[in-house]
Amino acid sequence: MAHDLANARWHKSTYSGDSGDCVEVADGFPDVVPVRDSKDALGPSLRVATRTWSEFISGVQAGSFRTVD
Repeated sequence: MAHDLANARWHKSTYSGDSGDCVEVADGFPDVVPVRDSKDALGPSLRVATRTWSEFISGVQAGSFRTVD
């Protein structure tokens, strides 16, 4: 299913800081979480299933992923 993101309200995580290396997500889509690179607002975006995004965030919060330096 296509999602019109023309009027999406994008926001960065409060954990993003000032480095500029951020992703943004848009709320208000019941079945997907749109994700994009904050440095390329007009570029492509991903649409991640809501459940998959929730599982990813839970993994991040649990420290399940190693950091990249």
